Amino acid sequence: PVASRLLLLPRALLSMASGSPPSQPPPASSSGYVPGSVSAAFVTCPNEKVAKEIARAVVEKRLAACVNLIPQITSIYEWKGKIEEDNEVLMV
Repeated sequence: PVASRLLLLPRALLSMASGSPPSQPPPASSSGYVPGSVSAAFVTCPNEKVAKEIARAVVEKRLAACVNLIPQITSIYEWKGKIEEDNEVLMV
């Protein structure tokens, strides 16, 4: 299985990052999709082949309109008590 890390940003957080208040308050429950809301996902993959396979599947299933692949990123993270470093491909 592919180990990847995923970050979803609700519309309220995206608005905060841009410096403007959200047009509507965030939903009481963030467990599902809210029509008109925007999310961004950042997923790392071990190589370009895996990233392309996932990106194509996500676009084909209409889960994303577009997926950008950013090659050759370096990820530094803690795993099982040790600091690890890996070269990966970032999907946005």
